[in-house]
Amino acid sequence: MTHANAPLTPAGRLRLIDRVLAGQGRPIAHVAAEAGIARSTLSVWVGRYRDGGIEALEDRSSAPINRPSRLPATVVDLIEAWRRAHKWSARRIHHELAARGHHCALRTVSRWLERLGIARRRDLDPTGQSNRAPGKITARFPGHMVHLDVKKVGKLRDGGGWWVHGRGSAQDRAKHATRVGYTFVHTAIDGYSRLAYTETLEDERAKTTIGFFHRAVAFFTAHGITRLVRVVTDNGNNYRAKDFTRAVLSAASRHQRIRPYTPRHNGKVERYNRLLVDEVLYARPYASEPARRHAIDVWVNHYNYHRPHTACADQPPASRVPARVANVMTSYT
Repeated sequence: MTHANAPLTPAGRLRLIDRVLAGQGRPIAHVAAEAGIARSTLSVWVGRYRDGGIEALEDRSSAPINRPSRLPATVVDLIEAWRRAHKWSARRIHHELAARGHHCALRTVSRWLERLGIARRRDLDPTGQSNRAPGKITARFPGHMVHLDVKKVGKLRDGGGWWVHGRGSAQDRAKHATRVGYTFVHTAIDGYSRLAYTETLEDERAKTTIGFFHRAVAFFTAHGITRLVRVVTDNGNNYRAKDFTRAVLSAASRHQRIRPYTPRHNGKVERYNRLLVDEVLYARPYASEPARRHAIDVWVNHYNYHRPHTACADQPPASRVPARVANVMTSYT
């Protein structure tokens, strides 16, 4: 950043103008040559100084004075009023403007919100007093909401990888030579009891997901959860397939897909996936992929029948299902 007395700042321009106008005056061309600038540039500054004084030497915006395509002031006032009064998004404001005959681009509305300083929600209410209270997604009884999700995990090579043999080992370098693919961990969890059913499968196609769902329904039925009201999934291709929707509606009352890019709406199974990662998938090195899959099966059984869950009053999930399990005993190991 230049300092205030740099040659071509307003202070430097004033010094050059003084050389032109002081006393007998000097030719503009000579002074401009000494300063290393164009004669026409110095002529502009001299003219501005004569018309407006020192203040006229300040930098001016290069934007045109008249912009015929600019939004009228009344439309800008509408944008600000709707944003402050209703907290509408730029897309909603754009829709309302179009309904009233004011046609402009959505990006134009977004830029005006930025210029007005109200583009973000916290700009409207820094203290958060008018924010909506966060809601909770609560299952009322077993089977009220069953959450489904798929977690994609890279397969392990036989003998283990760098975690077992170290960085730079032959096993570590082999990962660049051949690919072993992925394991898809399919999970269905009951939102009330947190009872979970998990399988490690080879893909996440609709056909595979439908088969998994039917086996999950049989698992829940064996535990007394015979009525499924709502099946909650994300917007993956396997869950958007018509065949999968028909399969869900054959066993449940409703198939609900969450809002795009909002995984918290499927938070119960997302939290389960986090436990799976922390306590099984990356908890210790495994010698092979079958060994890790076996560990997943063992841990899921431990989770359902022994591991305390805070949502179940520090009891295992199986303690909240209609078909009581006799051998439930809390333990973290």
